[in-house]
Amino acid sequence: MSDEKFNMEGIDIAWCPGCGNFGILKVLKKTVQKMGIEPEELVLVSGIGQAAKIPHYFRCNFFNGLHGRALPPATAIKAANRSLTVIAESGDGDMYGEGGNHFIHAIRRNPDITNIVHNNMIYGLTKGQASPTSRIGMKTPVQTAGVILEPFNPLTVAIALDAGLVARAYIGDAEKTEEILREAISFDGYALVDLFQPCVTFNKLNTYNWFKENTYYLDDSHDSGDRVAAFEKATETDKLPLGIFYRNTGKKPFEENTGIYQDDHTPLFQREVDYDKLESLIGQYTLK
Repeated sequence: MSDEKFNMEGIDIAWCPGCGNFGILKVLKKTVQKMGIEPEELVLVSGIGQAAKIPHYFRCNFFNGLHGRALPPATAIKAANRSLTVIAESGDGDMYGEGGNHFIHAIRRNPDITNIVHNNMIYGLTKGQASPTSRIGMKTPVQTAGVILEPFNPLTVAIALDAGLVARAYIGDAEKTEEILREAISFDGYALVDLFQPCVTFNKLNTYNWFKENTYYLDDSHDSGDRVAAFEKATETDKLPLGIFYRNTGKKPFEENTGIYQDDHTPLFQREVDYDKLESLIGQYTLK
């Protein structure tokens, strides 16, 4: 099936040849096309960075915001119009570094959005310093003696916070990545996809071959409903597991918990304002 309806004409793509972002762009377009999502029904939200340029090359609605600030507007967009498919995507530095606080609290709120994080274990836009997920010992122009900090583990954090869905994929396997993205986008609640993608220019350690040799897929015996087992798998570092680690289908998404959409799914901008209800809702979130 063609993904042409999501293609932008006459746009120069500003990534290095061989960058893993090309694969993510292609697979994401293919996934939403197969799911029957129309360009006007899709919103991509990103921050700053090479990964955050994805919406520029995608024919759909998009919001390109500040560094590390993709998740708050994504949450608000979904809250304002539940009929939209909202995907927040940026790099590991943007989401886990500058946006780390928003990452934590988006998980707590459980908005019905998909959070795709392009994880190349490096800052690509700013020329190759260590990111939150860089491996110990990796040398960069800034960390000249090698990274000394333990890498941030987004999967263990997300599972510890009881996220709705927690997954990891590798763009070198496009078919499996498409399956994982489809499940995440279909999930009713917050869904994290930590998506490995090589940076061919600034990360000479975590290459396509490195990811191939240092990852494996969770097998059918893995119970994604078992939070303890999911957490244990997420802590593995010798070889990094791929697949769906954890699902919690028993949580209501943020949009339902606010009470806004209990009886009426009409987008907020199309409604008559019920000022009494609005005042009551505001009172719930106002410090006394």
